[in-house]
Amino acid sequence: MLGGVGIVVIVGMVIGAVIFKPWLIFVNTEVADEIPVAVSAAPGGDAPTGSPVVLSGGEFISHEHDTTGSVSVIEKPDGSRVLAIENLNTTTGPDVHVWLSAGEVIPGFSGWRTAGDAAYVDLGPIKGNRGDQVYEIPAGTDLATYPAVVLWCVQFSVSFGAAELHTV
Repeated sequence: MLGGVGIVVIVGMVIGAVIFKPWLIFVNTEVADEIPVAVSAAPGGDAPTGSPVVLSGGEFISHEHDTTGSVSVIEKPDGSRVLAIENLNTTTGPDVHVWLSAGEVIPGFSGWRTAGDAAYVDLGPIKGNRGDQVYEIPAGTDLATYPAVVLWCVQFSVSFGAAELHTV
């Protein structure tokens, strides 16, 4: 028969498992979205007509979890824009979303929570923790307002990793 302390420990472990989902550390989801082949704008700002154009890009830095990969904002010939994440490698986590953020990208522990206090556009839940992914950017989004991409864990209000976007 379990004593009172044993029951409390078991209940605590179950609650902790439900909240933290530690098994996700052992789960990898590989994504292989087709990223549009894009060109950089010429020095005068013009790109070949009818070609997707890379508007900006950057590299992920790690925050709460080791995160690597590159990001780019691509404008398609029809004027729509997408965020492309290439060679992503991070940890699976609960409720991780891809944000365009007005927050500053700061390396190290100081940068873990900066996006939480900044304006953002939520592009949706992350499709997987590895590979290539494409996310639609809503029409009318002012990219100058959101100079960063953040992989944001909504459940724990922390950045897994972030990338500062630079004009290409």
